[in-house]
Amino acid sequence: MLIRWLPLFIGLVPLVGVHVAYLIAVDHGYLQLCIPYLEGCTSISGTGRYPPASFLFKAVEMAMAVALPVFWYFSVKWLRALGPGWHSHAVWSIFLAGAVGALALIVYVTFLGTKEPFYEFMRRFGIYFYFLGTALAQLFLAISFRGICKGIGDRTLRRMAAAMLVLCLMPFVLGLLNLAQKSLLPYETADALENSIEWMASLMMQVYFLVVFFAWRRTGLAVSVTAVTPSGDS
Repeated sequence: MLIRWLPLFIGLVPLVGVHVAYLIAVDHGYLQLCIPYLEGCTSISGTGRYPPASFLFKAVEMAMAVALPVFWYFSVKWLRALGPGWHSHAVWSIFLAGAVGALALIVYVTFLGTKEPFYEFMRRFGIYFYFLGTALAQLFLAISFRGICKGIGDRTLRRMAAAMLVLCLMPFVLGLLNLAQKSLLPYETADALENSIEWMASLMMQVYFLVVFFAWRRTGLAVSVTAVTPSGDS
């Protein structure tokens, strides 16, 4: 069942693709070699500004943007299958927030690398709303899944729900840390630290999808298609 592999694709392919794009940019002299999670020598966006690294970066990010709405849709279906009585408004808010994040990611990738003020505004608009929409969707999914797991006697699933909740809360904590350090530290230090925070927050968001993959597999998620052959005109 290909749908069951969707969170693995979303979590792993962009993660690998961005790091490979970074190494390509370093190899072509556009970026310096460092450990961006610790040194913050470049932003994630920096890895996708210059060809040929930009080709790979934009390809994997656009593929993720297309796959995300499908993932959120089946996440909602998954929750409803696990807990038929779960609040419908809560689960559909997952899809709406996730769809906003996916659309914003498309905007971000489309305008990445442009210099005009309007395009720069659209790029920043896209990345901010991508992080916000996706982080909220992850939070709503984690809370809903954790609530459903309280009625399931599976300790592993409860641990997965707890891990999902921690992973989606940490970007919010890092965001608050980033706001604080930008007002306290010198610009160069704050800029590098902001890059490191961005890389760490993005990593946690990607790992979140990998945890969902194992949760889907443990619960035996399956999708079926049915059709009825018409009997013909009466």
